[in-house]
Amino acid sequence: MHTTTRREFIRKSLPKAGLAAAIPFLAGCSTTQTKSRSFAGSDKVALGRTGITTSRLAQGTGYNGWARSSDHTRMGKAAFETLLRHSLENGIAFIDMADLYGTHPFVRDVIKGARRDKLTLLSKIWVRKEDWVTPSGGAKAEVDRFRRELDTDVIDICLIHCATDAKWADEYARVRDELSELKQRRVVRAVGVSCHDLGALRVAATHPWTDVIFARINNRGGQDYSMDGATDAVSEVLRTARRNGKAVVGMKIFGAGKLTKPEEKDASLEYVFRNDLVDAITVGMKTPEEVDDTLMRMSALRRRIFQSPA
Repeated sequence: MHTTTRREFIRKSLPKAGLAAAIPFLAGCSTTQTKSRSFAGSDKVALGRTGITTSRLAQGTGYNGWARSSDHTRMGKAAFETLLRHSLENGIAFIDMADLYGTHPFVRDVIKGARRDKLTLLSKIWVRKEDWVTPSGGAKAEVDRFRRELDTDVIDICLIHCATDAKWADEYARVRDELSELKQRRVVRAVGVSCHDLGALRVAATHPWTDVIFARINNRGGQDYSMDGATDAVSEVLRTARRNGKAVVGMKIFGAGKLTKPEEKDASLEYVFRNDLVDAITVGMKTPEEVDDTLMRMSALRRRIFQSPA
């Protein structure tokens, strides 16, 4: 039987002890405002009105993810742990996960012993039935399982994963209601949605329920670069979202791996940050070298945008 991949679905539907001691960032770091003259990935930034402060760059864990597997899980546990520890050691405290990716147990063993208040753990609920998952229809069962898989009491941010039309808020009302209840109980700190459709994004930008939006944004635009419309159209919605106090986390900054040349990466990063479209970004870096490269390019944005020495 053919198993649908995430890319096919979207196309069709339009631990080591003493970690805190080893990683200085987890012991504390100064806060930098989002609109400061720095765009470093390790800067601490406020996510909208959530009250959450975290690194500007998130370590993504779902490259080519589907059915609780991704390139990150397929690299094996040892390589994944080396990667995530490297990210943490370099000031990345924001970890982007999902049930879809299967990375909860991998992350758990790396963050064991770390200062939990210095990490931001984000995960996402897949709300449609697939051969690998039968959703509860709500969020309580999923979040309880996520907490067990991560060995944590609190999920900082929990999103509805992959909204593909403007009806998502009504269609998944029970999921939203249960996430809101969990937020009231402080089991999750912020709620929101990951958007894969311009109509879905427009709803998220104005809906009072939404705290956090994952949005596909780069300087190229269009389906060829894994965006939900032309760059200008998506950018305008993101400006609306930010004016409304939503936390916007940009994804597909490098066009889902299609923007590979140094000048292409730099141009996309510069567009997103020069236009103040996001609070933070997530990148599915797969090697320590990719982490270093992304951090280097983000640090260079200050000079590129303001034409002043770093």
